Parts: sequence; structure tokens; C-alpha cells
Amino acid sequence: MEPWSRALVGRIDQLEIDSGVLRGNALGDPHVRPLWVYLPPGYDEDPERRYPSVYVIQGFTGQIDMWNNRDPFRPTYPELIDAMFERQASPPVVVVFVDCWTSLGGSQFLNSPGTGRYLDFLCDEVVPFVDAGYRTDARRERRGIQGKSSGGYGAMVVPMLRPEPFGALASHAGDALFEASYQRDFPEISRILREHYGGSYDAFWTDFRSRVANTKPWDFQLIEMYAYAACYSADPDGTVRMPFELETGRPVDEVWKRWLDLDPVRMVPRHAETLRSMRGIWLDAGTKDEWYLDNGAVAVSRELDAIGVPHTFELFDAGHMGINYRYPLSLAFLARALSEPI
Repeated sequence: MEPWSRALVGRIDQLEIDSGVLRGNALGDPHVRPLWVYLPPGYDEDPERRYPSVYVIQGFTGQIDMWNNRDPFRPTYPELIDAMFERQASPPVVVVFVDCWTSLGGSQFLNSPGTGRYLDFLCDEVVPFVDAGYRTDARRERRGIQGKSSGGYGAMVVPMLRPEPFGALASHAGDALFEASYQRDFPEISRILREHYGGSYDAFWTDFRSRVANTKPWDFQLIEMYAYAACYSADPDGTVRMPFELETGRPVDEVWKRWLDLDPVRMVPRHAETLRSMRGIWLDAGTKDEWYLDNGAVAVSRELDAIGVPHTFELFDAGHMGINYRYPLSLAFLARALSEPI
């Protein structure tokens, strides 16, 4: 493994998309977004050929340029997929890297008055933009979505909320079974707010914005929970409702229910027809996942079994971090599923 980037056999076009639906979003985040389109080897040599496409979405705090971050002794994800296509270990596909970052850290790929219309951005703007500019096969049966963590959550729920764009999905340690992954943090966050910020999230934000980010041990935990609330339980005027009492950590039932309604475990039975129509579903997670998202993956898999939806499910020996090496496995799975005869 060389320590520097290598020339790709395919190519990545780095573009921008000017979003109409993100204009005027509640956070004032940019409406012009970067978009990367990876074209596999051979794309330019055969001008008549059309390709399946896979849209890759990122985990919480993910920004598109982070795909070039290099872990020691490991290739980046673009390098991994380029090598996979070069050795013809998978049918070729166009891979689209989407940026749905927000200044709170993420959007969960949902429409929310607290963050913006990121579900519409992905489905109604990014997908048609790519199909218009590249030789993709624009049928649902030829388009998939892939992600990890919050991106894995998006990969599961976007096809359920908007069935028309995506015909296959792959979720690596996607957020699910919210009692295990989220609710366990309620009392700890309540304690941190009480001891350091007088029980006030506003006081935390004032402190956080006055200093270098992530210099206190609880920064990420508090930001993450608030960001999820902005995605799952913001009122129509943009007011963010927390799912627990800040003083005690006790769940606020009517708000917590809004979160649970967006839990993939609960969503699967409500979207059985859509899920049965998928050409491929991949779920996996590490057995030592620090947020117990392996439990979530098991729960989603059981719900899929209950409604008779075939899927690939794997648990592997790892935690939540450093599992990018799993991405090419599910990408090859999606490429095969999307390339099969319709």
C-alpha cells in the first residue's frame, strides 16, 4: 500500500448543483452543493452504453471531500471501487457521491423545517441532474443507494419514503432500533446540561460557538442529539423539540413517538409493498458497534423476514468506525442486482 493517492483508471467529475429546495433553509446552509460523479473504466470508450447508478450518502458530520481522507495503510473508498472495476470484480456502475451536510452535522436525508428539504434535494434534484448529464439507465430498477451510519439510515428510509427513485439499497450500521441507539443517551445528556449549562441547550450552543469545536468531551454527543431532533421532531416553524426532559432525561412521549415513527424497524411493516419490489437489500454491522447498531440491523432484518422480503444480512467482527472496507462488498452486491435482466 503506497501512502499517496494513485491515478484512477476511471474518473471522478467534481461538480456543483444549485438547489432550489435548499434555498432559504432554516440553518442558512449553502444551497449550492458539491457533487462527485465517478465514471467506471470504459465509460468514455462506448458512447452508446448506459450504466446503472449507485448514490452514496455519508454518515453524521460527513462532508463530500472526506471521501479522500486516508486511513493508515488503507486505500480511500474511491480508490477501492476504482480498483474493483479495473479488475472486473463487479459489473460497472456510475457512482454518485452526494453532500447532504448541515451546520448541525447532518440531515438524516429527510425533509425537516429544522434543517431543510434534503429528501427532496436528493430525489428531485440530484437524481435528475445526474441522469441528464450522464449515460445512466434512468429506470428505478437500475438505481441504488448506499450509506453507513446516518447514511445507512438514509439508505434504508429514503426508498421507503420515496419509492420511485431507488430500486436497491445497502446499509452499513444504519441508525435503527432507536431505544438501543438513541434513548440510552437521554439521561447522560440531561446530566451534562444540568451540571455545565444550567439545563439549557442554548447555553451549550453559546459556549460551543465561542471556542474551538470538539475541545470538550461532550461536544459531539450533545450536537448529535440536537441535530437528530432537528431532523426528526422540529415543528413547522422550525422549533426543535427534544425527545426528553432536559432536567431529567425522561422521554417526552409525544415527541419521542415522532422519532419512533421514523425508526426503520417501525417503518418496514408500513412499507412492505415497496420493500418487496426492491431488487436487492444489503444490511450489515459490526458486532462491537458502540451505538448498538448491530442490534438495530438484526431488528430490521427480522422485520424484513416477517414480511417475506429476501435480503443479505451480515454481522462481522468490528466496531462502528473504520469499516469503509465493507463498502465495496455492498457496492458489488448492488451492481450485480441492478445489472440483472428486468
